Amino acid sequence: MVIVMNPNAAEEEIDQVMKSIRSLHFDVYRSKDRYRALLGIIGQPGEDLCSILEAMPSVEKIVPVSQPFMLASRDFKNEKTTFEVGGVEIGGEKIVIISGPCAVEGRESYLQTAEAVKQGGADILRGGAYKPRTSPYSFQGLEEEGLKILAEARERTGLPIITEVMDQHSVELVARYTDIVQVGARNMQNFKLLKELGQLDKPVLLKRGMSATIEEWLMAAEYLLSNGNYRVILCERGIRTFETYTRNTLDLSAVPVAKELSHLPVFVDPSHSTGRWKLVPYMSLAAVAAGADGLMVEVHTSPKEALCDGPQSLIPEKFLQMIAPLRGVAQTIGRTL
Repeated sequence: MVIVMNPNAAEEEIDQVMKSIRSLHFDVYRSKDRYRALLGIIGQPGEDLCSILEAMPSVEKIVPVSQPFMLASRDFKNEKTTFEVGGVEIGGEKIVIISGPCAVEGRESYLQTAEAVKQGGADILRGGAYKPRTSPYSFQGLEEEGLKILAEARERTGLPIITEVMDQHSVELVARYTDIVQVGARNMQNFKLLKELGQLDKPVLLKRGMSATIEEWLMAAEYLLSNGNYRVILCERGIRTFETYTRNTLDLSAVPVAKELSHLPVFVDPSHSTGRWKLVPYMSLAAVAAGADGLMVEVHTSPKEALCDGPQSLIPEKFLQMIAPLRGVAQTIGRTL
């Protein structure tokens, strides 16, 4: 159950509501959106508590929640969440395309790719300055130098940028440069990091962990929401199964399921999920048809020379060829691209 306080409720009134809840031996935690305080009650309050709360003038409404992820739930907010980043609306009618190489490998190569994907129809630029790699000997990213290159690409193209944060120690630095902070699959349940990002005034794209259930994914999003950050994007990027032909198994059913359970926008990463560039256009079409609000597609001007994930990266020409059929599918389902 979530108690939504009136926007003008004083601190004393909020404290009184919390005391009333605790007096009946329920745990309560406080969160807030940009306009009002939100009080989440753990447990199943009875009619006695509901009657007490409804009588308090500082309480705007009581929202019963049937899911453990209260603030991410459709029970809490039935209308879909939308917000704007650098002039790009997330979660709206338009399907958003995030594109760029897996990693920022150098200034000239990244700027060249950024210009190419902008011409191809990308709305947001991606690129890793910090790279979590399975092998400690693999390319780990250019770190702050990479962040500066991303910022330069934003100035040149006018497109907002997204990059991954690795741990809570680098949050401040990454947030200084980027427009959207990405939490990678390996960090989906890094709860200390999620709590800190929940207090950050930046949108967060949360990738699904490779072995995470949909509920665990949404519970991870709840950490962000419960700490005050309501600009959250869910991103399906494939899960680990027994299949070895593809890098992961793209769970497209997660898109309509997540949108049924939650009001948050849902994106799909067809590059990391398949690991094969030839499959990316097909899975992108399927993701749009399944209701995805956006795609995260890797593009590299020379995939064979890429320091990270070259086999799953489209060349700019293939990216451009993919956009036209995507627009057709989007139009068919009443959306734009």
